[in-house]
Amino acid sequence: MLTKELLQAVQNHELSVEQAMEQLKDLPYHNMEYAKLDYHRQLRTGFPEVIFAQGKTVAQFCDIFKTLYERNQIALATRVTKEQATAVLSVLPNVQYHDTARILYAYKDKPTQHGLVTICTGGTSDIPVAEEAAVTAELCGSKVNRIYDIGVSGIHRLIDALPDIRKSNAVVAVAGMEGALASVLAGQIDKPVIAVPTSIGYGANLQGISALLTMINSCATGMATVNIDNGFGGGYIAAQINRLIVNAAQN
Repeated sequence: MLTKELLQAVQNHELSVEQAMEQLKDLPYHNMEYAKLDYHRQLRTGFPEVIFAQGKTVAQFCDIFKTLYERNQIALATRVTKEQATAVLSVLPNVQYHDTARILYAYKDKPTQHGLVTICTGGTSDIPVAEEAAVTAELCGSKVNRIYDIGVSGIHRLIDALPDIRKSNAVVAVAGMEGALASVLAGQIDKPVIAVPTSIGYGANLQGISALLTMINSCATGMATVNIDNGFGGGYIAAQINRLIVNAAQN
């Protein structure tokens, strides 16, 4: 039960003070043998703790995901293998696995989506990272527009897409190779661009280092860069920017 719901249950005499105190023992985090789950993350940041599945055993991952879902009524995990996903799917209803993005998520109530975030890629090979960004932004409450394969080698494709891109509150540009897409986009629109370098490319791409260096050395303004292949980070910050703009407009 969430903290607000817990207090409301006591106020409505649906829960005794003693029962509430028992549940409050787990605040602000739940201490497991191999993990300390942050139950106050949503109170501080607006979204619950997200699970990074890479490196976790199937049993550990399954237990962590199930615990966070039961606590928050929503759970999101990145870098999830099919084996890890299958284990969770066998014990929890309404769990969805996005194979391309390697994301596993579940929710009791679908997050209400507002505003608009656009996710762009330089090429089709960048889509797995882009989908990690897109699904993350959606679960964080943003409407998402996907515009893929508009890299600078055919810049007319990007120019054709600009009217739709300009409707967004934030843009995520995902690109490998030399990573020029983000700089070109940032120079053409008045919206913040989050650049996500990918490890896609031939040898001198250096597993994404070339794209990363291009992006962090960009002369274009209004652009910030996250780590290589970090679609989650790009989608999350875009959703935060979008939420601030939506909230400001409503107030």
